[in-house]
Amino acid sequence: MQEVSRQKIYPASIRLMDNAQLRFGLALKPEKGLIERFTDHIKQMYITRLRGFNPAKIALCTAVFEGPTDRVNKEESDINRIAAEFGAIPAGEANGKNGYLLTFSIAYLRDLGMNYGFLAESFETSVPWDRVSDLIKNVKQRIIQVCKEQGIRDGVPPYGSARVTQCYDTGACCYFYFGFYAGDLPNPLEVYSILETSAREEVLANGGSVSHHHGIGKVRAQFLEDTISKAGKQALIAVKHGLDPQNIFGSGNLTGVVGPTGTLKSKL
Repeated sequence: MQEVSRQKIYPASIRLMDNAQLRFGLALKPEKGLIERFTDHIKQMYITRLRGFNPAKIALCTAVFEGPTDRVNKEESDINRIAAEFGAIPAGEANGKNGYLLTFSIAYLRDLGMNYGFLAESFETSVPWDRVSDLIKNVKQRIIQVCKEQGIRDGVPPYGSARVTQCYDTGACCYFYFGFYAGDLPNPLEVYSILETSAREEVLANGGSVSHHHGIGKVRAQFLEDTISKAGKQALIAVKHGLDPQNIFGSGNLTGVVGPTGTLKSKL
């Protein structure tokens, strides 16, 4: 991904999913017929036996190309060339589409999981290229560690996965999914808050930003001053006062002061 960015190759979309997120996406594939299952088995044998990829460690990079045919062909050729230099092989259009299936369905799966006591959410950050690998590894480890500390039972292990989902010259966006079974916890929302806060602290400790595109809101407001300094926060407050003197938008986010109605309707 970094090499693609370094060579200024920017397809419409490109993302690199870790093994946990890849397997999650594959689990959502619709059931296939006998012939398709046999074909998939042959492909799996080729990838694991002949090419030596470990199913428990393999990752998937998906890319979307848009524009004139000559530009699409050039971008696809360049990315395949770079992938080959790093030992990767093309996986085909169908697998690329499956890679995006999880993105489209994750919100519905989150709601479904809540019916069975499974709490889940996503968060993101931007980080320099030289910190991407360590940040992802350490944040996922922190999630598992905090889950154990909070007494989340081993029978339903906590889930943590990540993908690199936006590329820039100096860094990337890292996007995380996490979840845990809370059906037998006396304080599930408190545990959720502890887990999310701990994950965000680990992100900042590893050089990540407080947010990439989800914004600050109320949940992450506690990290804002440490991230941009007290002076930086005061500058944002001054801009808000100038543009929104009645404190209508994002009420309570920057200053903690509720808007003209005196009632805070949103917790986010």
